[in-house]
Amino acid sequence: MTAAAPRTPARDLPLPELFDPRHAGEWSYRPDENALMAKARGWKKLHDIAPSIADDKVSLLLLVDVQKDFCLPDGSLFVSGLSGRGAMDDTARLASFVYRNLARITTITCTLDTHLPHQIFFASVWVDAEGRRLEAHREVLAEDVRSGRCRIDPAVGAWLSERGPEWLERQVQFYCDELERRGRYSLYLWPLHCLLGSEGHDLVGLIQEARLFHGFCRESRVDLESKGLDRLTEYYSVLAPEVGKAFDGSRLAVKRSALSRELLDADRVIVAGQAASHCVGATLLDLKQLILEHKPEMMRRVYILEDCCSSVVVRSPDGGEEILADFTVKAEAIFEECAGAGMNRVRSTDRWEDWC
Repeated sequence: MTAAAPRTPARDLPLPELFDPRHAGEWSYRPDENALMAKARGWKKLHDIAPSIADDKVSLLLLVDVQKDFCLPDGSLFVSGLSGRGAMDDTARLASFVYRNLARITTITCTLDTHLPHQIFFASVWVDAEGRRLEAHREVLAEDVRSGRCRIDPAVGAWLSERGPEWLERQVQFYCDELERRGRYSLYLWPLHCLLGSEGHDLVGLIQEARLFHGFCRESRVDLESKGLDRLTEYYSVLAPEVGKAFDGSRLAVKRSALSRELLDADRVIVAGQAASHCVGATLLDLKQLILEHKPEMMRRVYILEDCCSSVVVRSPDGGEEILADFTVKAEAIFEECAGAGMNRVRSTDRWEDWC
């Protein structure tokens, strides 16, 4: 008779020597994967770490969009938060959390914001009534489209949808109306970011290192979930698009049913990443609705690492201190809504035993 596999020890582990929080701010930092695998195997043996399959409870860590363009000052959409360091400090805390709780976290799933140069939320497809290019960091409201103050560039609109410019014109108006009807986000034009094939699309090096180290130590899946390639809708949440259907009832994008099932099947879900005001916040709202519909008792087993995610704060492009847009209040409102529904707001430095 085969002996039962040992359960994962419920204890903090020390930080490995390879962990250097200074790498949280380095664009060029990347781990040596083969050397990392060897170190992880040694760490596993040294600390008698069981494989993830031995866990008696599944703890899934969902890391939302911890990518270079969001997490580093040289990124095209650095999530600076009000401190100005935002995502860099979050990254260091998050990597430390992974190492200390390596023997407790069953699996880590990272989402990847993934874009093309011409999508509905980029200024590259928009012009004003006189045909002048719109700039990033501005809203496009339904009334702007209706009045003609903002419109799709005809040169782009000729191919942006295979259903033709007239269909696209109706759809863009419907899309802005639908966003405002839902009340979560209006259409906001972002700087180009996380373009597929660019360095900014990559996971920030310190998190890539931590997730691989965890995967090698725990012999667990090292999953990635790409989102955001649909040209005519937004995927702030990894679970569902902001608008899933067109004005004529045709499908724009689909929900992530496989990931949804995995989240519902976990014994606990821990969420962190960038940005609290947008992709983390939207994912939490969709997760809340998913749980309410399918497994209400799961709500109290969702944990938001609130010190490992920051909000979008847009500062003056001339390097001054002027804040042009601050989404911190929006993030706080989302976190409060989720906590009110039963989710837990915790910090990465809290004792695991106190909240799990």
